Amino acid sequence: MFSIIVNWSYMAFTLFMMGYLFSHIIKKISGYEIKSINSIISAGIVVATVYSQLFSCFYKVGAAANIIMLSICIAAFIALHKGIFSCLAENMRHTSRFIRLGTIILILIWAFCASRGYMHYDSDLYHAQSIRWIEEYGIVKGLGNIHVRFAYNSSFFALSALYSMSFLGFQSLHAVNGFFALILSVEVLGLSRLPKLKKIRLSDFARLAAFYYLTTIYGEITSPASDYAIMCAVFFIIIKWLSLLEENTKSVAPYALICVGCVYAVTLKLTAGFILLLTIKPACMLIKEKRWKDIALYIFMGVAVISPWIIRNIIISGYLLYPFPELDIFNVDWKIPAEMAAIDAAEIKTWGRGLYNAALVNLPITDWFPHWFSETIPTSVKLFIALDILCIILLIAAAVCKPLRAAVLTPDNYLAIAAIAVSYLFWQLSAPLLRYGYAYVLLIIFLTIGILAGPLCGKNAFCKVFIAFCVLFSIVKFIPLARHINNELGKPYYVKQQDYGTYELDSFEINGVRFYYPQSGDRVGYDAFPAIPRKMSISFIGADIADGFKSASD
Repeated sequence: MFSIIVNWSYMAFTLFMMGYLFSHIIKKISGYEIKSINSIISAGIVVATVYSQLFSCFYKVGAAANIIMLSICIAAFIALHKGIFSCLAENMRHTSRFIRLGTIILILIWAFCASRGYMHYDSDLYHAQSIRWIEEYGIVKGLGNIHVRFAYNSSFFALSALYSMSFLGFQSLHAVNGFFALILSVEVLGLSRLPKLKKIRLSDFARLAAFYYLTTIYGEITSPASDYAIMCAVFFIIIKWLSLLEENTKSVAPYALICVGCVYAVTLKLTAGFILLLTIKPACMLIKEKRWKDIALYIFMGVAVISPWIIRNIIISGYLLYPFPELDIFNVDWKIPAEMAAIDAAEIKTWGRGLYNAALVNLPITDWFPHWFSETIPTSVKLFIALDILCIILLIAAAVCKPLRAAVLTPDNYLAIAAIAVSYLFWQLSAPLLRYGYAYVLLIIFLTIGILAGPLCGKNAFCKVFIAFCVLFSIVKFIPLARHINNELGKPYYVKQQDYGTYELDSFEINGVRFYYPQSGDRVGYDAFPAIPRKMSISFIGADIADGFKSASD
């Protein structure tokens, strides 16, 4: 737990500095300044992720990457310290004592939860090894040929490698998910302003949905699975977007910057692609005002965010996007065979549908949906799925029926809910594993309720009922959290973080390189490296492991 707090302190400083430096540059160019600490750190997360991915293309992400990053941050602090102190002071003046105290409590709770708990199955299957490859080599050609899941190129793994501190020699920390959860939790604390505002906003419904999600993941946040990061990112984006609308923000810059954040979300997990529908608003604003230079600027930012991720895709798998063999435009000798990529894509879909057989990928939804709903969805979530379907029907009716559309929907909030609804439908119809789309499942319901309750949200009585519900919900959710903390108190993770799992492994040697694989099952953990899920033929591109791998069938 102590190591996590130290790690987060380092993360907070470097991410704030990179975010502040980015904000300073944007202010010079466009005149817009990012003001809230939470938003500055979030901008820093995007910058740090791009940096770690770019660095991985040339060298391993470890001590050198951190020394360079820290040097830039210190130099920026020295140069911009007056503005930084002014920004911090301004934020403190506008932050209530309750939120300050709540933030401290949240840091302790999330640090405790991130220090121990359930390590996701996939983390010991491939997350840990994916992160270690980045720590040890940065990037290796055709890495997906020795394990197709190494080709699941989430930018989250590069960020995790940057902050794992494995080069210090005591362990590879996996605390970035906990930091994401902490940032979102601080944003959820905005609900505490309701008694003063005496008005409920649509963003408050999104905050409540985020709160619910956070109460489902604290027991497994120690895992470096990208699913939690992308869900937290989606909640954060929607909350910030709706807050801008509620503040009647006229400047296009904050909307455009959030859309750059949407591009970042895609690099975390490709399933977030439809959140890019939000770009319609700033694009229309800029085109209407004929601000071609600004359009070029924001396009450049989006390209800068996504390019390192695409480069890593190509180098690791040979494809622009993996596993999409249809986008086969590169003739490289390390490319994963198209038939293998197609099978992998089919397995992702069928496993998400609870079928566990790639041959059933084309099964009609009328055949797999009942099984998926009854066998794979927890009882507590079944009601949410049913409500999601009802909400989408209501939203379609509101869009089609002009009087209803005028009564409950504005173009701006319709765009936000449409982005979430399309994201939900894509998730539902492709690979509906709950952890891939929990944010969409919750946001559809909470935002629809918020839109339909719009006429009541300004009434004092309704606001009091909403506040009472939030308080009661907090109390109800505190009980399992307290139980979880009590169950975990006896575990010895108050200094070091709970490490990855350990397994009984065998090994074999090829070209002087020893590969490890499990005696049973398919999980390998972090320590034994390089490790793969089973003994298999491995074909090297060159003489050394750093040269990469090609398909053994070639």
